[in-house]
Amino acid sequence: MAASKDSPTPQSPRETLGLKPRRDEAVGAPQTDKLQALEDLLGHRFGDRSLMLRALTHGSHANAAKGTYERLEFLGDRVLGLVIAEVLWRRFPKEDEGLLSRRLVDLVRKETLAQIGLELGIDRFIRVSRAEESNGGRKNPSLVCDVVEALIAALYVDGGLAAATAFIDRHWCPFVDQERKPPRDAKTALQEWAQSQGKPLPVYSEIERSGPSHSPEFVMQAQVLGLPPSRGSGNSKRRAEQAAAKALLAQHAPNIPTLDP
Repeated sequence: MAASKDSPTPQSPRETLGLKPRRDEAVGAPQTDKLQALEDLLGHRFGDRSLMLRALTHGSHANAAKGTYERLEFLGDRVLGLVIAEVLWRRFPKEDEGLLSRRLVDLVRKETLAQIGLELGIDRFIRVSRAEESNGGRKNPSLVCDVVEALIAALYVDGGLAAATAFIDRHWCPFVDQERKPPRDAKTALQEWAQSQGKPLPVYSEIERSGPSHSPEFVMQAQVLGLPPSRGSGNSKRRAEQAAAKALLAQHAPNIPTLDP
């Protein structure tokens, strides 16, 4: 239904902050063509393309002084979490908070973001120094993940929650539809993995305890028969064991998603 002439026009976050819409920074034709290609990929025409440039800029780039992706990444992480949380809340009406939280962890973890970013070719647009590029930095999964989050924030600031949600729905919903098994705590995941490999249950042992009695710090070791042990630390034995199990899985089964200790 069309809005009446008297109805207020929803403001974008940029307008709410009192910032005037802008189409472009002063950029050359090749850069403009590249930004337009990225707009096509994101499904949004930016009023302020400088947001895109900041979202794409690594600290090593010559123009990093004008702004990098880091602040936008902070915002994009929260926008992504909000949108995915609502998607899961609607998609799985019978699941409790614990299962929804585990699904959320899987969908917003760095590995998932990097996979989406690389499949979209976001790395082609990232602005890094020549030295960083020669070291393969442009395709670094951690950097791609950060830039994807920054671009989500840029969409949100420029076009509001609707623009960010449209992008997230398009590229995250296929993962939701796969109904992948939610990530488990690391100790459970390690136990199941060890059994699947025909090995006995993992063994945990205390290596070190330090700090005052009211605030101790533990170092625990996780050992699976035939594999080098891994260690983890935490302010309780349980947390330290989870950290050790996560470290061991990271070495031998890195594709298994786990919850943080």
